[in-house]
Amino acid sequence: MKSIVNISFLFLGVIGLLFSCRQNNTPVATGEDKIMLPEWKKPAKIGFELENAKEWLLDSTHTNLEKEIVYAINRTDLANFRKMDSIIVPVDLSGDLVYYFPFPLEVPYLREINKMVLFSYPTQTFAAYENGILIRTGPTNMGREKDQTPTGLFFANWKAKKTISTVNDEWELKWNFNIQNKQGIGWHQYAMPGYPASHSCLRLNESDAKFLFNWADKWILEDKTKVLVNGTPVIIFGSYDFTGEKPWMRLPRDAHSLDLSKEEVEAIAAPYKEQILSEQKKREEHNAN
Repeated sequence: MKSIVNISFLFLGVIGLLFSCRQNNTPVATGEDKIMLPEWKKPAKIGFELENAKEWLLDSTHTNLEKEIVYAINRTDLANFRKMDSIIVPVDLSGDLVYYFPFPLEVPYLREINKMVLFSYPTQTFAAYENGILIRTGPTNMGREKDQTPTGLFFANWKAKKTISTVNDEWELKWNFNIQNKQGIGWHQYAMPGYPASHSCLRLNESDAKFLFNWADKWILEDKTKVLVNGTPVIIFGSYDFTGEKPWMRLPRDAHSLDLSKEEVEAIAAPYKEQILSEQKKREEHNAN
């Protein structure tokens, strides 16, 4: 799905769950300052097993929170979950989603960056960081093989609670936040079939799309043709094997096969850090005036 805002003849190229439940922020000393770390609940064991989707849904003992976690782990939503056959389920569902997903809870290298969103093509997940602390993560369904989502550094620009896709005027995009204006690429809420299926946009579940919509900063325009300040930095990275099994289906064999280390996230962000900090400084100076 694509949606483009018509800001005169502006072409803004840019170079290249999920839950806050139990997230009571606690002051924790990190470096010289105190920052607020989310108080996530860790399960006793990290492991996954294969189950049948329809049989799993028939079990009335699952809480709504447990269901949302399982939908997220399978990169899908309830409507599409019901259509699935084999699914993966944590052996211990007592934790928060962050412990079942790939991104590290803290990346010291990102400490100077106020806000950043990362989208992983290989794992079909996103992560939102504030000063190197993970504050939100969830599933995404990115561009299908013929319409792959471009990778690299982008910046959030304009947003709308509801827009209509420029690919098909019957597609309604909720909580849409554009990151590449000319190509009409952004994140938004839309159906999540459980694999890369979009026309290059970044599909999200509604709760995640709404969170990022309210949390990320949009651009500041000097006039209709010039950007004064860019929005929140967004890094899209990696590639997806469209011919193989879904990568997360490997988790029952190796529960940590998709994990990203702090060092790996640092290597992903390093080529863009200087530009990100430069843009951040512009915003700080603008806000100070």
